Amino acid sequence: MADSSAQFRGQARLPRFASPLRYDLRLRPDLAACTFTGAAAVTIAVSAPTRFLVFNAAELEVDRASVRFQDLVPSEVAQFKEDEILVLGFDRELPIGEGVLTMDFTGTLNDQMRGFYRSKYIYNGESRNMAVTQFEAADARRCFPCWDDPAFKAKFKLTLEVPSDLVALSNMPVVKETVSGPTKTVYYEESPLMSTYLVAIVVGLFEYIESSTSEGTEVRVYTQVGKTNQGKFALDVAVKSLDLYKDYFATPYPLPKLDMIAIPDFAAGAMENYGLVTYRETALLYDELLSSASNKQQVAITVAHELAHQWFGNLVTMEWWTHLWLNEGFASWVSYLAVESLFPEWNNWTQFLDETTSGLRLDALAESHPIEVEVNHASEIDAIFDSISYDKGASVIRMLQSYLGAERFQKALASYIKKYAYSNAKTEDLWAVLEEESGEPVKDLMTTWTKQQGYPVIYAKINGHDLELEQAQFLSDGSSGSGMWIVPITSCCGSYDTQKKFLLKDKTDKIHIKEFTASQSSDGEKNQNIWIKLNIDQTGFYRVKYDDELAAGLVNAIKAKKLSLMDKIGIVEDSYALSVARKQTLTSLLRLLNAYHDESDYTVLSHVTSVCLSISKISVDATPDLNKDIKQLLINLLLPAAIKLGWDPKDGESHLDVMLRSLLLIALVRLGHNETVNEGVRRFHIFFEDRKTSLLPPDTRKAAYLAVMRTVSTSNRSGYDALLKIYREAAEPQEKSRVLGSLSSSPDKDIVLEALNFMFTDEVRNQDSYYILGGISLEGREVAWTWLKKNWDHVLKTWKSSSLISDFINSIISPFTSEEKAAEVSEFFAGRIKPSFERALKQSLERVRISARWIESIRSEPSLGQAVQELLQGEA
Repeated sequence: MADSSAQFRGQARLPRFASPLRYDLRLRPDLAACTFTGAAAVTIAVSAPTRFLVFNAAELEVDRASVRFQDLVPSEVAQFKEDEILVLGFDRELPIGEGVLTMDFTGTLNDQMRGFYRSKYIYNGESRNMAVTQFEAADARRCFPCWDDPAFKAKFKLTLEVPSDLVALSNMPVVKETVSGPTKTVYYEESPLMSTYLVAIVVGLFEYIESSTSEGTEVRVYTQVGKTNQGKFALDVAVKSLDLYKDYFATPYPLPKLDMIAIPDFAAGAMENYGLVTYRETALLYDELLSSASNKQQVAITVAHELAHQWFGNLVTMEWWTHLWLNEGFASWVSYLAVESLFPEWNNWTQFLDETTSGLRLDALAESHPIEVEVNHASEIDAIFDSISYDKGASVIRMLQSYLGAERFQKALASYIKKYAYSNAKTEDLWAVLEEESGEPVKDLMTTWTKQQGYPVIYAKINGHDLELEQAQFLSDGSSGSGMWIVPITSCCGSYDTQKKFLLKDKTDKIHIKEFTASQSSDGEKNQNIWIKLNIDQTGFYRVKYDDELAAGLVNAIKAKKLSLMDKIGIVEDSYALSVARKQTLTSLLRLLNAYHDESDYTVLSHVTSVCLSISKISVDATPDLNKDIKQLLINLLLPAAIKLGWDPKDGESHLDVMLRSLLLIALVRLGHNETVNEGVRRFHIFFEDRKTSLLPPDTRKAAYLAVMRTVSTSNRSGYDALLKIYREAAEPQEKSRVLGSLSSSPDKDIVLEALNFMFTDEVRNQDSYYILGGISLEGREVAWTWLKKNWDHVLKTWKSSSLISDFINSIISPFTSEEKAAEVSEFFAGRIKPSFERALKQSLERVRISARWIESIRSEPSLGQAVQELLQGEA
């Protein structure tokens, strides 16, 4: 026969001539041997003439003799490993209509945190295995043969054979259980229509706590034995979020139950499997005594994010991974909406600017990518689970909501969910519904933000009575891209009472200043207090570069406390980015930062400190002779707020002040402030002798651990060994991650090397490697790079997931600041590039080159030294 199975190789997607309607799956995991056996009966609709059935299977052994379609035996069974497909060829055309495909198969419970895998836990002092699934994006095919594409929605009926003493969970409730000796068979209800990547199974020893929503949906949190009290906070957030989303989407929660479960080995933060949401332990468990305020916030945001997906993602699913951003960007945005409503005192929308900032920073790279990425092969999908899909995605949704208005936006979303429930949708489908409901040109506006990468910087200058605006694509390397956007511009002048809103559709435009300064002084006289702020509250995904006169007005407005928290953040973030891109001097950035010296708000200071730490790092390489003075200047800026808060918690202080204390102490340790380092070391020693002391609560521990590591060296390593002891004795993943995040921060290269090698021991879970990688001291850069080259093959073999392998590259390469180093790294990777980390590598190299250019520009600033002295003496 001429047309063979080989014609299906190398295709991005499965052919459409047959699609699954229902999977009947029976799986039997063997937790001791780490294998599983399975039997599948898939009801298929054949819709066009064909002799073939083509579907996904990876790392599965299909028993060829067992394969049948109705009563037909295939004449050809071909597995193409690189495409992860199985092709069945039959001697004659298949009958059009429904038929059942059956087969038996076996597989491995792998240790790669993807597909059907094993995770280790300790019970009664001994190590045991649990079986867990993680199928997003394209790993259901590692558990059972399937049409592993989100558009092929089907119903799933699962049956599991497991040890009698274990808990076995899936997406749907249990219908019945039969026990025969050491094994039980668990039958689950059939699911509604859903995509393969949302199927979930967990088998292990667990306990649970439960509650229910106002509609009566049963909600449970499952934890390892003895940890259920740490699930209470997440359970409470879950119940309230489900009630809130039911109203927001005007659609009830779609399933009969919701389980949330903490998994010890988990590559992501959490996964929104329909009705059975899996979490990394740090993202679900919260202990009043052992967790920090930022842990609490992380749990709330993560739970709200995953539960938003039960509607946006699970009920209505993206048509293909190109539209991943819609899923993730939307869930990120709406999780802030939920948490703002549950915990208004956290000032959550202001904290949302952390997401916007990380989106803006990544998207200013030439090696960024559009929100909507053409995905041609399963192996490329993982690499787009990044700050563009999540943070830029969430930010452009916030921009659109603020442009359309909250009420119009919500009504349209509810229509969209109703229209596409139990099916799939593309980005354009959402725009069409929003456009219809609002009458605004949503598609034209939003296409400029999702189909092209990058974003604009708006140059603003005063010319007589006009405010002149010009847009150009912003890139951190200082060049100008060719992009053009439809930009929702918001602006105010002298007060937030009169605001002007319009769409900037061309390269340039202007606003007559009289238009929005009616309330200000007349006769065009210069009013000293006039300031103009564009992009009010940073709702737009763009930067603004003000001319000198406007910039000076804003500095005065900051000092006079006239600006909102979000605007104070926007000004400092834009100035920092413009300085890196050599569009303004480091000198002017330092003068601007000086205007924040009596700031006491956590949300603003979190951005100010991150800019301070970046300046401190670059000045080590750019101006070593000024580095000490620049650090002192930055310390002086942060010290007043830190002194006011002190090390010890105060009764009745706010959640944000608790977070601020930790933030400032960590920053002062990193900047080398001696008093803070010494106090951290002093408290650490007391804590080390008495873990119950009140002198070092969870919120200030990280600062103390970092302080200890600043004093550690090969000849004085007791602090390192003490931290290792705390790590080994800690039961809480959050405490373990605090220690891991400190170990590699010593200035001593040999200690950094020891911390990196510690990652290879079985004491550190592979999922936690990024804590050590993220903590590497500036002094440890070179030794970390040598270590990575030496161990590259081992790293590649051990960390299979794209996000984990990318952490090695980003963390170790990005801190370098010279063209020579970029060339050396490129040369090393020349023959070693794989799609899973190619994007991360290109972005890291670009960051190195951007730093090199920034350094050149800093070195040529004539008055930097003088400005630093003036600011130190408080004359500026």
